[in-house]
Amino acid sequence: MEREKKQNLHRKRTRKRKRRLFLKAFGIFLLLAGASALIVYYVFTVKEIIVEGNERYTDEQIQKFVQSDEYSWNSLYVVLKYQFFNVEAVPFVESMEISLKNPHTLKVQVYEKGIIGCLYIKSIGQYAYFDTDGFVVETSKEEIKDIPKVEGLDCDKVVLYEKLPLKDEAILKNLLTVTRSLKKSGIEPETIQFADSGEMSLSYGGIEVLLGEADYLTKKIQRLPYILPELTGKRGMLHVENWTENTTDIVFDEIK
Repeated sequence: MEREKKQNLHRKRTRKRKRRLFLKAFGIFLLLAGASALIVYYVFTVKEIIVEGNERYTDEQIQKFVQSDEYSWNSLYVVLKYQFFNVEAVPFVESMEISLKNPHTLKVQVYEKGIIGCLYIKSIGQYAYFDTDGFVVETSKEEIKDIPKVEGLDCDKVVLYEKLPLKDEAILKNLLTVTRSLKKSGIEPETIQFADSGEMSLSYGGIEVLLGEADYLTKKIQRLPYILPELTGKRGMLHVENWTENTTDIVFDEIK
């Protein structure tokens, strides 16, 4: 009997000791959690946002996209939000990587979609923006000024992330050849015009560049960066349509 009493007493003491240890551990946990919460609340506050890689949007516009809700004043919250949750896509932006430079500073690396041209689709009343491979990467009612607008072509419909469904594959090939070459040369026009005959022309304000048909397209465009600066302020037609490796004359018909 005496032995059983001692065992019961030992078990009670053991339970009390475990309870004290648990309460102590729980108290430390609450203390650490509270301290962490205070640090997150008072230390991780957004005071500066550094934006890189953006061309179509200003730094201020990207900052507004990043701080789009009531908790975005907290820098740690913003980083975790963009890493672990589906955030509403920004038009014409492929992705944004957000990191902490320090508790008060966010770094935003913007990766814009590689758009080289747009085609107005009458059936949906929007512009279809396409990349260097002819895939539609964005549709929008907004027309971006620095993106060449393609005229003279049309599609019944387009599907996002699929190729422009032009009826003639050769026309799509010529369109991509022109837009790639213009992008590479840094001389994107306001418009790229396709005539029913298949001939192409470019519009630069008061200057219309006649490219003609598909022959020597890339080489014709390679000559434009040397000629267009000389025509600044003038109006007229630049005839490049007859250029070949043997016939290299390029004529400008100025309109007075």
